[in-house]
Amino acid sequence: MPETGTLLGFDYGTRKIGVAVGQQFTATATPLTVLHLVKNRPDWDGIERLIEEWQPDALVVGLPIGPEEDETPMTRAARKFSRQLKGRFHLPVHLADERLTSREAWSRIGGIAIHDVTRIDSMAAKLILETWFSANE
Repeated sequence: MPETGTLLGFDYGTRKIGVAVGQQFTATATPLTVLHLVKNRPDWDGIERLIEEWQPDALVVGLPIGPEEDETPMTRAARKFSRQLKGRFHLPVHLADERLTSREAWSRIGGIAIHDVTRIDSMAAKLILETWFSANE
């Protein structure tokens, strides 16, 4: 992957997916948006639009790991989502440990109004990307 590569990060959930964009060179990320699942499936059209707009070199999906370092139903769902991303868009897909990213996102946004709660998901995606950058310096 080019050192200056653009990456999209995803915080996969059962109702919505937070998305962020980041740059490998600066190891920084910015929250982008939240996509809602459509009929219990990822919003593939929305994801495709983001990929067309940002032209990422790779994708990063947050991997929720259980408290005992175990696989949970969400771990399996995130792995499935990452395989689907790779199959649909033919880009490298990396997994990043996402433990505590939602909690950290809440603390960074702090005091948000109820209608802004979806910002948490895109902030969590930002933190997932930053975690991946830190682990791959």
